[in-house]
Amino acid sequence: MQQRSEETRSQIINSAIKMFSTHGYTAASVDMICKDAGVSKGAFYHHFESKQALFLALLDSWLITIDQSIEASQGKTVPELFLQIAEAYPYIIKTASQGLPMFLEFWLQASRDKKIWQASIIPYRRYHKDFTTLIKRGVDEGSFVEVDPETAARLIISTAMGLLLQSLLDPKGADWEKVAKESSDMLVNNFLKK
Repeated sequence: MQQRSEETRSQIINSAIKMFSTHGYTAASVDMICKDAGVSKGAFYHHFESKQALFLALLDSWLITIDQSIEASQGKTVPELFLQIAEAYPYIIKTASQGLPMFLEFWLQASRDKKIWQASIIPYRRYHKDFTTLIKRGVDEGSFVEVDPETAARLIISTAMGLLLQSLLDPKGADWEKVAKESSDMLVNNFLKK
């Protein structure tokens, strides 16, 4: 029974990605998603309280990868930690590039819907805080040069977001997974105390 429920949830999610990507968030209705998924509206509402809740669940599932990379890196030196986090870049870029329209929908809806904006900004602010703390720790442990941790954290996030956007807009313009890895290494190497 539980396996069937998970399969239904997966069908809804896959159809939602397709419908949001093809028609946009506003035009993609719950009816369209249900029809494409081959499920009833009752099944939809069993798993998601609204279209917005489904949309936010899609955002959350994408962010889990980043969180898992950070959590898996505990107990390492700060430079090791940053390099391990950078190992997640290729996966992030690959999964985002597979869903360019969906990723752009997140940004578009965040500009139009306060609840989606809040859900989108919370992880951004959390990552800024986490990176600020890590950089401060790197400075304190003597592995990083003296830098303003808040500004350095914004630089890291801006670089990641910029690379992600470039990879989405011009997927064949470079080997973005390689560029992301090299950019991460370059940033970390500039922070390292020589």
